[in-house]
Amino acid sequence: MSAQTAAKRISTADIAARKGGEPIVCLTAYDAPMASILDEQCDILLVGDSLGMVVHGLPSTVGVTMEMMILHGQAVMRGSARALVVVDMPFGSYEASPETAFTNATRLLKETGAQAVKLESGRYAADAIKFMVERGVPVMGHVGLRPQAINVYGAFKARGRTTAERAEILAEAEATAGAGAFAIVVEGVAEDLAREITERVRVPTIGIGASSCCDGQILVTPDMLGVFDWTPKFVKRYASLRASIKEAVDQYASEVRRRSFPEAAQVYRLGQPSRPVKPGA
Repeated sequence: MSAQTAAKRISTADIAARKGGEPIVCLTAYDAPMASILDEQCDILLVGDSLGMVVHGLPSTVGVTMEMMILHGQAVMRGSARALVVVDMPFGSYEASPETAFTNATRLLKETGAQAVKLESGRYAADAIKFMVERGVPVMGHVGLRPQAINVYGAFKARGRTTAERAEILAEAEATAGAGAFAIVVEGVAEDLAREITERVRVPTIGIGASSCCDGQILVTPDMLGVFDWTPKFVKRYASLRASIKEAVDQYASEVRRRSFPEAAQVYRLGQPSRPVKPGA
């Protein structure tokens, strides 16, 4: 057994204990290879329903299904060994009743092996969170900009810009923490609101577009790696993978057309020692 396999995963209790302490490092993960790269540095890997947009090309997260979340959750669990893995509950899987939320959350945990679920904490959420936590399902909340509510908002835009919105978001955050969530994602709000939420709730806040006032940070991994031409205002690009990938593909295509690939090193010949091979396409 490798050292990585033997490593003990970070728990929801470990994350809850980080309130006001060392900042919590989080990124999204959707597949095993990327999860294995992120695992060493990340405290939390979120299998976000953002996969609907960044992996499957959907226009929003509304079309994401339980089956999609389970498939990607399984892959991330296979690729990681250290980080706490949290799986998003997709739109329509938790809003109807606490019982429905519990049924779908337990399915996510059983079929993926992940340790927690995340849901977007609208006014309806506190009862569902309390019901699940009391029955052994760790829950992460999500306030501020809630992507699953895009059809109500009309656009992905910052929230909490009016007195009424600020009061509502604060109330949702306090209700989420009071119901037993172990952490709360705070998305797309002004710095002063993020600070107030972080000061008023007793659980860690994980910011995305919410300043460094939060107890931790999360970004959509393909955004911060520069996979797309456009990224939101709050994203800092730490790489430009789209350009690097395009350059590599351009070179590959050129070599294939010139018949300069494969080279001698990539060709099998009679009498050569046999080496294990990885299946191709």
